[in-house]
Amino acid sequence: MKLTSVVLDAPDPRMLAEFYRGLLGWPVAADEPDWVTLRPAGGGPGLSFQLEPRHVRPGWPAGPGDQQMQLHLDFEVEGQAALETAVANAVAAGATMAQVQPQPDVRVLIDPAGHPFCF
Repeated sequence: MKLTSVVLDAPDPRMLAEFYRGLLGWPVAADEPDWVTLRPAGGGPGLSFQLEPRHVRPGWPAGPGDQQMQLHLDFEVEGQAALETAVANAVAAGATMAQVQPQPDVRVLIDPAGHPFCF
């Protein structure tokens, strides 16, 4: 058994796949009306995006009554300059900075569908 993909639900899977394709540079491996998969060129697990018309954006950090985050993606960058560049590129592509930043050397951002991710 092996992990083939992490799947994120989204109201617009193609839009969210395009966001992450821009961040990671991974090519599209599957593109169907309700499902898009990105895979790294060197192999390994990919990221898939599945249509969920009733998707509710999670709150982060979740407050009382908020939809809680079920998972988040962590992306490693090397050094402060790379961190600043990654954040700037993600924001330019449509991410937003989370209001709460719990660590000085980590940045929490929110993708266009509301999923938190970290650099």
